[in-house]
Amino acid sequence: MRRRLRPAGGRDGGGVILALSILGLALAALFAGMVAANLAVLRPPPAAGGADLPAVSILIPARDEAANINASLDSALGQAGIEVEVVVLDDGSTDGTASIVAARAVADPRLRLIRGAELPPGWIGKTHACWQLSQAARTPVLLFVDADVRLAPDAAARLVAQMERDGIDCLSGFPRQITLTLAERIVIPQIFTTLLGYLPLPMARRSPDPSFGAGCGQLMAVRRSAYDAAGGHAAFAGRMHDGLMLPRNVRRAGGRSDLTDATPLAACRMYDTLPDIWHGFSKNATEGMATPRALPVWTLLLFGGHVLPVLTLLAAIAMGLAWSMALSSAAVGLVLAARAVMAVRLRQSWLSVALHPAGVLFVLSIQWTALLGARRGRRATWRGRSYAPPSADQ
Repeated sequence: MRRRLRPAGGRDGGGVILALSILGLALAALFAGMVAANLAVLRPPPAAGGADLPAVSILIPARDEAANINASLDSALGQAGIEVEVVVLDDGSTDGTASIVAARAVADPRLRLIRGAELPPGWIGKTHACWQLSQAARTPVLLFVDADVRLAPDAAARLVAQMERDGIDCLSGFPRQITLTLAERIVIPQIFTTLLGYLPLPMARRSPDPSFGAGCGQLMAVRRSAYDAAGGHAAFAGRMHDGLMLPRNVRRAGGRSDLTDATPLAACRMYDTLPDIWHGFSKNATEGMATPRALPVWTLLLFGGHVLPVLTLLAAIAMGLAWSMALSSAAVGLVLAARAVMAVRLRQSWLSVALHPAGVLFVLSIQWTALLGARRGRRATWRGRSYAPPSADQ
C-alpha cells in the first residue's frame, strides 16, 4: 500500500522539518545566486596581444622541492611575450633543490639562485622567503609562484597585461587544481565553494575596503611600487595566509587588488595525501575561517546551505512531508547546479559535485579542529617547522 504524503506540521516534528527546509532553501539560494554573479564577472585575462609590457620577476620560494623544481623552472623560463627574470630562493633544503637550480642557472642568465637566510624569530618560513625574494627582484612587477605551480607559456604576459589595462596593483588567481585521489577531489574544490559562494566579487571590485581583498598565494602578481607601499611580506611576518594579507595591505595603502580566473594560466597539485590535505588546510585556518567570531557564521552558511537540505530531504521522505520534500529538493538542486557550473568552468572532477556535502563536512571538521587546537595553544606545523597560532589582535 503506497504511503500518503502529508502536509508539514503536527506533533511528530513536521513543523521543525519544514522550518529547517525553509532555512536550507534560503541559504542554498544565497550560495547559488552568489556563484552565478561571481562567475559572470570572473574571467581569465585576455591575450596580451603584443602590448608593450613591463618586465616581471618570477619569484619561487623552494624548500625541499627537488621533485618539483625542474618542471617549475621549465614553465617559468618558458614565458613568452614578456621579459622575465626567474629568482629561486632555497630555504634550507636538504634534498638537492639548490644544486638543481644552480646547475640550470649556469646555462640560463635569466635564472638566479639565492640562499635563504636563517629564519628570524616571529617570521613564517614562506613569508620570510618571499620577502627575501622581493629584495632580490630587479623588475617593476613581482610574480610570486609556488614551486608546485606550472605556468602556461602566456601566463605572465596575460596577468601583467590585465594589470596594465585595468590599473590593478595586485592581481591574483587560483590555478587549475589537479586532483587525482578521492580525498583531493572531495576537499580541494571547497576552496572555490567559499570564494565564489560568499565573496561578492562585483562589490569587491567597486569598493576599496581592505576586507574585500583576497587572493591565492600560489600565484600572485603585484607592482613593486604597491608592494613597497604596503610594507611587503614584512608587514605580516608572522602570518601564513599571504593570499589574504598582501591584497588587503595593498588596499590599505591605497592600491587596487583583484581576482582573475587563472584556470587557463596555471595548474597546481596542491596536496596529494589525506594527511597533507588536513595539515595544509589547518596551517592557516585560524587566519581565515577558524576564528571564534567567524566560524559560527561559516558553519551556519556551509552546513545550513549545503548539508542541512540533504538531511531535511531524507527526513521529509521518511516522514512523508510533501512541502518539506519539495523545498529541500529545490535546495539540493540549487547547490548541485551551482557546483556543476563551477566544475565546468574550473575543470573540476564531477565526483566533487556528487560528494559535495561530504567535502563541506570535511572542511568544517578541519576548521573546528584548528580553532579548538589554537585555543589550547596547539602549534601549526608545516615543512618541518612549527608555529604558534596568531594572537587575537593580529
